Amino acid sequence: MNYIETMIDGVWVIEPKVLGDARGYFMEAFKEEEFQEKVGHVHFIQDNESQSTYGVLRGLHYQQGADSQAKLVRVLKGRVIDVAVDLRRSSPTFGQYISVELSESNKRQLFIPRGFAHGFCVLSEEAIFLYKVDQPYAPQSEACIRFDDPTINVDWPLAPQEMVLSEKDKKGMLFSEAPCF
Repeated sequence: MNYIETMIDGVWVIEPKVLGDARGYFMEAFKEEEFQEKVGHVHFIQDNESQSTYGVLRGLHYQQGADSQAKLVRVLKGRVIDVAVDLRRSSPTFGQYISVELSESNKRQLFIPRGFAHGFCVLSEEAIFLYKVDQPYAPQSEACIRFDDPTINVDWPLAPQEMVLSEKDKKGMLFSEAPCF
C-alpha cells in the first residue's frame, strides 16, 4: 500500500495495490502491522457501513472528549467527496480541512485521527461507505458542525439545493460555537 501524508498532520490517504485481470481484482484493504508502522498504533474495534444516494451529505460529525473516534474510511460502491476538519486547538492547521475523492474505482482510503470532524457528500447515484473506528458510538458525546459553516468554508462540489441533509445536519452548530479538542 502507498501511504500519502496530507497537509494536515495525522491525516493520511492510503492507496492499496490492486491486482486486476479479466476475472476482476484483488487487493489488501488493511494490514495492521503495515498501518501501525506507517501511521501509528490505532486499535480498530468496529466496522460500520452506510448506503446513501446522490446528493446526500452526512456531516460534519464528531464525538467529543474521551469518546473521540479515529476512522479509516473508504467507498465500496460509488463516489464521494470526503472531508476531515481539524478540531485540535493546539494544531497549526486548527479549523482547516482536507478534501479527498474516494470511489470504487480509485479504491483510496482516508485515515482521520481523533480530534477531527468528518463528513462526505455523495456524487454518484448510490454510494456504499465503509469505515473502521477505534471507539464505539457514544450519542451523549456526539456533535455536529454545519456543512456550510462560513469559517471552515468547505468547497463542496454540489450546490446547497442539490444536497440532501438530515434534520440533525441542518441544525449543526457553527464552528465558532463548537467544542474543540
